[in-house]
Amino acid sequence: MSLGISLIFGLLDIANIAQPAFLVLGSYAAYGMNSSFGLDPILTGLLFTPLFYALGAAVYRVYYASFERRGEESLRGLVFFFGILFIMEVSLSLTYGVDYRLVQAAYIGKAIDLGGIGIAYRLLVPCMVGLLMTLALYLFLGRTFYGRAIMAVSQDGPALRLMGANPVQIKAIAFGVGIAAASLAGALLITIAPVVPSTDRDYIGRMFAITVLGGMGSIGGTLVAAVILGVAESLMGTFFGPSWSLAVSFGILLIALAVRPAGLFGR
Repeated sequence: MSLGISLIFGLLDIANIAQPAFLVLGSYAAYGMNSSFGLDPILTGLLFTPLFYALGAAVYRVYYASFERRGEESLRGLVFFFGILFIMEVSLSLTYGVDYRLVQAAYIGKAIDLGGIGIAYRLLVPCMVGLLMTLALYLFLGRTFYGRAIMAVSQDGPALRLMGANPVQIKAIAFGVGIAAASLAGALLITIAPVVPSTDRDYIGRMFAITVLGGMGSIGGTLVAAVILGVAESLMGTFFGPSWSLAVSFGILLIALAVRPAGLFGR
């Protein structure tokens, strides 16, 4: 879930607080195709990534033309993304209601036995796909021209322009990839548990916490930070109750930043 915000916020320095709304929209896209045509939710997520990529690139173009080009991206840009978050959540509520929605798949409800420990396929399959997503994004940023251009635009946009690349186009590509990653993560999320339109509120803080803890723009750091916060929340939820989970996550974040302000893998 945090890969997209690691790209958009960590590398482009755009505080896209609407990112969780695209996550939930991806969940509902998977739900709609699953309930209407019986399509596997993860397959739906993969098929819809080009559409969400185009949507993300278009959103950035509007954001750039309205705010970034004028140097007003700080506060007014934040309000812009909050408006997108609010509109998407309300639209989903009006369309689908506020009841929990879930999907059906051949692997949901089944488990694999590993030495007496049962692991549900509804958790294992999204975990594997999530790891592949992380690897794919890591290779994209490190091994391709556009990936390296995204890394460069976060460091020195004018120098990138001198190399013959358009920083605005590169940022649009990065934003589109970030939104596409969120939509696929949404398809994984609804495979794990039911969702409602307000589910985005549960993850907005976690996404930014993981990105900052791992190190701004570090894909490997995002993975490590996600595991740390996920395990910490699970342990606290098991032994002390779920109400403590989020507090512990941000407590770990504050302690880690006090020791290493740049994050675990930040420079």
